Amino acid sequence: MKAFKTYYETAELEATTDPNKVYDLRAKLDASGHYDDFEVERVVKVELDSNGKQAQLAAAIAPVADRLLKRYKAAQHEQTVAEAQQDGKAAQTAKDALDALVLFKNDTGAFIRLYAFLSQIFDYGNTDIEKRFLLFKRLVPLLEFGRERDTVDLSQVVLTHHNLKNAGRQPLTLGHGETPKLPPMDAVGSGSVQEKQQAFLEEIIEKVNGLFEGELTDDDQLVYVNGVIKGKLLENHTLMQQAMSNSKEQFANSPDLKDALLHAIMDAFDAHTNMSTQALGSERVRDGLKDILLGPAQLYEALRSRSNQSQRLA
Repeated sequence: MKAFKTYYETAELEATTDPNKVYDLRAKLDASGHYDDFEVERVVKVELDSNGKQAQLAAAIAPVADRLLKRYKAAQHEQTVAEAQQDGKAAQTAKDALDALVLFKNDTGAFIRLYAFLSQIFDYGNTDIEKRFLLFKRLVPLLEFGRERDTVDLSQVVLTHHNLKNAGRQPLTLGHGETPKLPPMDAVGSGSVQEKQQAFLEEIIEKVNGLFEGELTDDDQLVYVNGVIKGKLLENHTLMQQAMSNSKEQFANSPDLKDALLHAIMDAFDAHTNMSTQALGSERVRDGLKDILLGPAQLYEALRSRSNQSQRLA
């Protein structure tokens, strides 16, 4: 009710949102060198074709996504090699490359939100802006950085499922009172690499939503996956050693990881009975948990970091 009350009678903006920010953000994204005009036009042509096929759209967007995913994977490999060789300069260079790719994804998402908002009230009269909106809208769901995959997962190009939950009925009394003003959209595209962790959390919530059944909140599921289960796995010294001596792909296929995940679920049974019961009884749920832990939850990276800290302390 508190959130809705802002819009109930009169909603006012504290200041206007500068429509020129779209141009600034477009220039920043174009300068990244991750796509060119031909690739933009190729996606737009399929999007605007009433007879366009799913396969055509996939073929148009896949090269851009594949390039970005391979650049991220290559930078990850370079960082791993540099850390193993204790080459601090090379490791930092690789980390900067990874951070820049994450920032590019965040900026494309910001462009989508900003243009979707401003285009309703402002006529840009510039088809290049609209074309990039169409490209980015299809590209962002495919940029699953950190996932061990040789090809682009094009299933994200289309809507796969949604999950509805009945939150019950609540008595809401809307009356007169304070009407706070809404802030304008500002600082778009000025994000920094510190936003990376927030992006990971949002991705965890997105992926865990629908994994479990029943009346569970996003917070419940986030705490269970990114807090309880991940926390227990981080205490496993065998996993820590394997993360340090193996690639992420090798680590993902480790039987010890599968066993450790099962034990972590059992250890969490008393405090999280509902979710642990579902996880113990469903291989699909366990595979989903593993997928999230190795992806946005960054389990592999956290184990390597903890191992490095332990070695320094020793």
